[in-house]
Amino acid sequence: MATIECRKIGKTLSDPPYESPEDLLRRAFGWSRPQVAVPRFRIADVDLTIPHGKVMVILGPSGCGKSTLLRMVGGLVHPDSGAVLYDGADMSEVAPEDRNIGMVFQDYALYPHLSSEENVLSFFRFKRRAPELDAQVQAKLRKTSELLGVDLRALVGKLPRECSGGERQRIALGRCITRDPALFLLDEPFSNLDQQLRERYRVHLKLLLQQYAVTTLYVTHDQREALLLADLVALMNGGRIEQVGAPLEIYRQPRTLFAAEFLHVFDSDTGAINLLDGEQVDPAYRGFTVGVRPEDLALGAGGTVLQGRVRDVRYDPLRAGSIATAQVGERSVEVRLPHGVVVRPDQEVALAIRRLHLFDPTSGLRVRTVEGPSLAGG
Repeated sequence: MATIECRKIGKTLSDPPYESPEDLLRRAFGWSRPQVAVPRFRIADVDLTIPHGKVMVILGPSGCGKSTLLRMVGGLVHPDSGAVLYDGADMSEVAPEDRNIGMVFQDYALYPHLSSEENVLSFFRFKRRAPELDAQVQAKLRKTSELLGVDLRALVGKLPRECSGGERQRIALGRCITRDPALFLLDEPFSNLDQQLRERYRVHLKLLLQQYAVTTLYVTHDQREALLLADLVALMNGGRIEQVGAPLEIYRQPRTLFAAEFLHVFDSDTGAINLLDGEQVDPAYRGFTVGVRPEDLALGAGGTVLQGRVRDVRYDPLRAGSIATAQVGERSVEVRLPHGVVVRPDQEVALAIRRLHLFDPTSGLRVRTVEGPSLAGG
């Protein structure tokens, strides 16, 4: 295991040289000019520490730089600036194969000509074999099989092309674990599996990571995956780290509007924050953007209250309650209702705010959080 540090690492990536229609016309008439590489995005001055034995999930929208950051940590992409340290040692001149890392990517990258067991034990094919080493590897293979919920030895003789997507994924995980890495890198390893298999293998992977306590960097855009697996979440947007912390910490104390909107705790279509104009909530909040989570709204008077009309109600089987969408002025808000509380479309309702966040609309930074008695009367 190891503590991993990213110190001010940066990388600018560009698309291939691009010619605009104007450039094509110029060239057709002999007015050629050099092609220009168009910057795609830039990872800028990322500071990040992955503690010894912890699972850090890099969470963010597609294209924000998550995979590029993971590849810089693994040495597959060289940063333009800054340094990556393993236990305080600068890895700038250390090749990926010498960093003692295990990697699983979306396509699993298995050796197509090796059987499943040979793939799992491929790290040892080029090492000097000894009975003690063989015994250790076989013991780890058995334990890994138990935690993955499948006997990897049952796949003996099968080539990767003869295995299902779930089997290939487990072979790739088994290969990483048996080599006893100091750092585990996973780049959306479940993205090619259907929902049912993803749910099952996330649980198996959680048990695997808990058992071996390997320092892990995991990339995903899936909220549920991040919340299940992460000890820490690094929320990324536009090549920058917006916030780092435990999932519940980020959810309850978002640093920015992006963090507040992106991180959901509940099912994928609810749990997002409701955003309102400050003055719409209370004159004291004029000039701010107010964010209120669905669970921080309740039916009834008292404190700071919004008047709205119910547009839609749907049952939430995961939490034994319902979710109502109400129109408040020009904004729609979601409110989570406990079991037994009933409202109907077109019903006028009063929504009491129990907790809210104030954001600066220009910078997007959270100014403060207001809750409980402080809300009464604004």
